[in-house]
Amino acid sequence: MASKTDTPRDADDAEVGAAGSQLSTAPEEEAAGEVSLPSLGPIGWARWFWRQLTSMRVALILLFLLSLGAIPGSLVPQTSIDPTKVEQFRTDHPTLAPLYDKLGLFHVYSSVWFSAIYLLLFISLIGCIVPRSWQFVGQLRSRPPRAPRRLTRLPAYTTWRTDRAPDEVLGAARRLLKKRRFRAHTVDDAVAAEKGYLREAGNLIFHVSLIVILVAVAVGSLWKSEGGKLVVEGDGFANSLTQYDNFKSGAFYDTDDLEPFGFSLKSFDASYERTGPQKGTPREFRANISYFQGADGKEHPGKIEVNHPLEIADSKIFLLSHGYAPVVEVTDGRGKQVYSGAVPFLPQDMQNYTSTGVVKVPNAQTAAGKRNQLGFSGFFVPTYGGKGSGSMFSTFPALDNPRLTLTAYHGDLGVDSGLPQSVYQLEKKNLKQYKQDGRAVAQMMKPGETMKLPGGDGSIKFVGVKQWATFQVSHQPGNGLALIGAIAILIGLAGSLFIQRRRVWVRAVRGADGVTVVEMAGLGRSESTRLPEELADLAGALEADAPVAAETASDSDAEAGTDTATDAATDASAKPAPASTPVPAPSPAADEKKPTPTGSENTAKSTGSTDSVGSTDSTDSADDPADPSEGARA
Repeated sequence: MASKTDTPRDADDAEVGAAGSQLSTAPEEEAAGEVSLPSLGPIGWARWFWRQLTSMRVALILLFLLSLGAIPGSLVPQTSIDPTKVEQFRTDHPTLAPLYDKLGLFHVYSSVWFSAIYLLLFISLIGCIVPRSWQFVGQLRSRPPRAPRRLTRLPAYTTWRTDRAPDEVLGAARRLLKKRRFRAHTVDDAVAAEKGYLREAGNLIFHVSLIVILVAVAVGSLWKSEGGKLVVEGDGFANSLTQYDNFKSGAFYDTDDLEPFGFSLKSFDASYERTGPQKGTPREFRANISYFQGADGKEHPGKIEVNHPLEIADSKIFLLSHGYAPVVEVTDGRGKQVYSGAVPFLPQDMQNYTSTGVVKVPNAQTAAGKRNQLGFSGFFVPTYGGKGSGSMFSTFPALDNPRLTLTAYHGDLGVDSGLPQSVYQLEKKNLKQYKQDGRAVAQMMKPGETMKLPGGDGSIKFVGVKQWATFQVSHQPGNGLALIGAIAILIGLAGSLFIQRRRVWVRAVRGADGVTVVEMAGLGRSESTRLPEELADLAGALEADAPVAAETASDSDAEAGTDTATDAATDASAKPAPASTPVPAPSPAADEKKPTPTGSENTAKSTGSTDSVGSTDSTDSADDPADPSEGARA
């Protein structure tokens, strides 16, 4: 007797499980008792490692590790970005610096461990997405599964009786569902429909977009180029390797591929807040330039502002900073002018632009014609507060009261040794400071003033001031691809969050009394209040083509003899339901949408309730492995 009871239940379970299958492309997990360990061997371990690597859990862990690994790259100075800060960090932290070197924290993004995480994440995403993509394509080409035998077991359900023929009801249901953008087809006595494929498409787009961003980052790192150049007003720049002050590129970038273009800095406009608590705050930084593209390109006027770069030939020119370049003229002991030009001084105080710099004159000679290289070091202030201010530092960033203070040296500058040296520092190893009456020769000058050197060795004149600006020429080929990937991620995420994958079945069967019984049920990937509401809306729309039949007492008597009632009575007598058995009920939303039937319809619904409560299938549905909610989560 038990075997007879279990056989129909197993058949129903298989039907409900098939109805909820393939609502997701997520890999199915094996049951705890069915896990088979890989064999002890290279192939078995390789297969196990591949399965672990391509699981979504490991992909999320790798993505989290990649995010953690990027933190040191933001907090610790990087050699590829600012080598000077790295050297300063080594000087300030002699204990930490060797440890950071071993961990690769001064070059995080090119370190072995960061590259390993990056490549593993890349492989994991591809190994996870490819099989899911093929499975999704298979789902698109397949049709929704046929209706389960007992639609009452599904989470959203409604039913009514109509005088229309079953074929007319099914035809109207199929037209309605297709109008609502369901994929619908008729199987036996029911219409099967499905909607919400874009949810899985959104999941795949999201993960594919992650790969696109990873590829964009790799392309941008391997084929990028980036260089800096300081340009004084009136000077220019041409895009060749020798013109850059500093230049770095990716491993696959060829310097022969530098595009021919250039520009000249005509003037620089800077304005600052002059009153209030924000006094000295920059209000405008604008470089007015003229640029050309191509070897014989025509010059065009342009401007570059902070965060508003100029785009030329797949490259962007950014404005980074600016400062002042005092214009000086140097005369040696023979009375010959041996240097004339603007000398950039570097700001030490970015608020008021107190700057330091040096002037090197390697061609100077004494009055007797003996070689006597001259060097000057000092600082420049754009706004001197005056003798009563108690400070030699600048009090405002604009050129309101400029002063240049220099100290003079002579001897060997070391520029002929063949060793590189900074143009902003003076090598004093082989230099002697000029002294007069036992005191170092130094002087603060206004524009137009001159400082004379002892012994008739010459003089230096402070002529005026020009401004300079530093530019960064950047070529990043992966930026556009990364933007496309970021936009696609948002689209895919929105689709996976707000689109619900669901299936709807409509069955129409003529009863023994000649009246057609219409059943409608729905199943979603996850439980949601929107599914019952949508089912109620569909039922209300279908009722226009399949109106509720008039109810009479004779109909009630006839309905009592239907096959459903007979099956329910047989099951109830065979095995009474315990009091704790859950009773499936029609959707509340559907009940609100439709008027409460009377007469024979009450008999039909009562019969259906008897089937649900008294049948062996409903009795075991509490721990049924193919419960609709479980099918929805598959």
